[in-house]
Amino acid sequence: MSDREAEFREFVAARMESLRGLAYLTCGDWQVAEDAVLAALSRVYVKWSRVDNPDAYARSAVVRAAIDETRRPWWRREKAHSHAMPDRAEPDATHTVEDRLHIRAALATLPPQQRAVLVLRFLEGLSVRQTAAALHCPEGTVKAYTSRGLDALRRILGNDLEVRHEAAV
Repeated sequence: MSDREAEFREFVAARMESLRGLAYLTCGDWQVAEDAVLAALSRVYVKWSRVDNPDAYARSAVVRAAIDETRRPWWRREKAHSHAMPDRAEPDATHTVEDRLHIRAALATLPPQQRAVLVLRFLEGLSVRQTAAALHCPEGTVKAYTSRGLDALRRILGNDLEVRHEAAV
């Protein structure tokens, strides 16, 4: 095994759960999230030797892959009939699980780009500039999606959005 392969395997081992969670929060489906992560990592591997910031590049690839998956025609048909539970339990207290479920349900109502911006900004902790770079869009677009997304979440979740955000993190 080459040094390049070993380095990539270490990266994947260290970041897989985080990337999978990012994909899930972007698309709302564990199976689609898994597919998106695998597709994104195959693209990352091809460019591995030329990537300056592997974390940023992988996050960007995963978000784009998850959004692309939700645009496919079969996604709309499957999503309309799907009421599947996650394939693993969350290791949290009951009230925290309930809060997370409310937040995830609210996020699922947002358009994919708004959802991706909010996940990157508030759950991954990226700045406006980093989010814009990850999504390949202007900073103004990130700010607009942030504003619209937060407004929509406030309408859905009510005034305790900040409290619920702390519970989700």
